[in-house]
Amino acid sequence: MSDTLEVWMRGPVEGVPALLQPVAHALLQAVEDAEDKLIHIAPADLWQRPNGVASVGFHLLHMRGVVDRMFTYSLEKPLSETQFAALKAETEVHDHLTASDLVTGFKQQVTEAITQLKQTKETGLTATRYLGRKRIPVTLIGLLFHAAEHIQRHTGQALVTARML
Repeated sequence: MSDTLEVWMRGPVEGVPALLQPVAHALLQAVEDAEDKLIHIAPADLWQRPNGVASVGFHLLHMRGVVDRMFTYSLEKPLSETQFAALKAETEVHDHLTASDLVTGFKQQVTEAITQLKQTKETGLTATRYLGRKRIPVTLIGLLFHAAEHIQRHTGQALVTARML
């Protein structure tokens, strides 16, 4: 029965602090949804934009990038030049990548994020962090939660786009 339950219904993710369980659950659910519904998108369809919506390929690249960027900011680090280049490349077509490549990359990024969540102390969740070049003050929990909800939004959009194809 546990295979049919959504991630959050299966109980805590081992080692993740209680207050960060919703972040872990949302990220892991997005990975499962991508592996179930997006990994087999045909190369010819991966970068299609039916009715002008964003492609499945964009969503998968963006999902990986958002997790990477938000979790970098959560560590009080600036983005690297590599991260800025990846951000710019999210809007480009990458014909050499398959849906499997993109889902695997996203899954790897989420695995790193879960490891980071396990090392995050609940006592510091309200600490100030700075977002972006403008250094917008936010909280640590705000960054982590935003990563999770943003990923869920794009997962939903990717699933709808895939269905349109």
